[in-house]
Amino acid sequence: MIFSSASFIVFFIAVLAVYAGARTSGQRAGVLLAASILFYASWKPVYLLLIGLSVTANWYAYRWMLGTRSRTLMIAVIAINLGVLAGFKYLGLLIESMLWVANAAGGEVAVARPSWIDWALPLGISFYTFQMLSAMIDVYRGACTKEIGYRDWCLYVTFFPQLIAGPILHVHELVDQLQALKPIAWDNLRVGAFIFAGGLIKKALFADNLAPVVDDLYAHPERLDLMRAWLATVAFGMEIYLDFSGYSEMALGLARMFGVVMPLNFQFPYISRNPSEFWRRWHITLSRWLRDYLYVSLGGNREGQFNTYRNLMLTMLLGGLWHGANWTFVFWGFLHGALLVLHRLLNGGLRLLEMREGYRIDRLISLLGWPTMFVAVHFTWVFFRAPGFDHAWQICAAMLGMAQPSVLAPVRMYEIVGVLLTVVLVLAEPRIVDGFRRAGVAWWWRVPFPIRGTAYATFVLLLVMFGGPTQKFIYFDF
Repeated sequence: MIFSSASFIVFFIAVLAVYAGARTSGQRAGVLLAASILFYASWKPVYLLLIGLSVTANWYAYRWMLGTRSRTLMIAVIAINLGVLAGFKYLGLLIESMLWVANAAGGEVAVARPSWIDWALPLGISFYTFQMLSAMIDVYRGACTKEIGYRDWCLYVTFFPQLIAGPILHVHELVDQLQALKPIAWDNLRVGAFIFAGGLIKKALFADNLAPVVDDLYAHPERLDLMRAWLATVAFGMEIYLDFSGYSEMALGLARMFGVVMPLNFQFPYISRNPSEFWRRWHITLSRWLRDYLYVSLGGNREGQFNTYRNLMLTMLLGGLWHGANWTFVFWGFLHGALLVLHRLLNGGLRLLEMREGYRIDRLISLLGWPTMFVAVHFTWVFFRAPGFDHAWQICAAMLGMAQPSVLAPVRMYEIVGVLLTVVLVLAEPRIVDGFRRAGVAWWWRVPFPIRGTAYATFVLLLVMFGGPTQKFIYFDF
């Protein structure tokens, strides 16, 4: 069930109705756990076997870790969880890479990804694996000492609003709330529905309409010129942001309707002026996980500049690999690692020159930071979206004006206008959101019902008439 589908809306209303009838916090938790299991089973019931085994084994490991904080146990837990993740997610990449090496060494071996492997990736495995590992590592470090019962642990991992694609949450951010679930409150319903509607607009009206444009253009990189290559790549940059931030906001809205508050996962990444700021705004909970559990564990910035740059690069390479079983994702992570290293080098150079706020060069760098980041981030998106390096290099060449296709991919004027309008709206989003935050949502309920009813009808009509063909969320593949 996709959050933006009619079947999910019916499912959620039914869950909300049953939840409203529960009398105790335990009963409410039971309703949400049952709903989460049904939600996950709706994709492919066989996946329940894996997630059930994983959740149960990790719960026992969590209890054992609370008592021992054993380094050996911690290493074993990490190895087993990442081994399971690698087996389901990266076995195809490993086989394909080995075949490529054999072919390059002179063997007559066909290099092709085994088709039998593509069905095996269980939904959300990257997200729920990282969420369980965060709890284990926090216990090992002494940052978490909380006893968690089996039901609460299962709900912490499988809570359906964030099960498939995050946000990736720490124990203290979710378990305490799930152990003290309260009756449905009208204010939570209002705020949650408002947040959900914002995410639904991003997904259905924008991301789903951009997807066919991106698919058509990226399918034929040999038919792209300068304008079409940039149109395709900017359209994808907008699509993936609106798709994933739309999912995250819908997840936050759904959770809020049950009284559960989750952290933001996106905060206007395309207004960033440097790579560090971009990763503080993009997929915030994953960036936090990589920083807290990978970058810091590697040594962070505590062991000199060279090691800092090495740790940044390793973190981004592994972060790229986390996104998918393709070397293009690793290269995408490498490019972002390089941007972070270059940014640190630039900052270091300015400090050596004793630049201070107020100098013209500082103002110039700040002024140039936004367009530079916008262009750089979209160049990296090519490797995230392209199915392979051959496609990616062709598109990059076209974006640099180095391609002269004999036949051009057809582009309609309304598609160009739609992409440009989307860019303007995304860049204006901080001001729009700030206006809503200042006004709050209470004023809306003071508006006469006929006007509100007309607005609701218009909203539904827009979704029905202009909503794109329902697409699964992009990050469901990761």
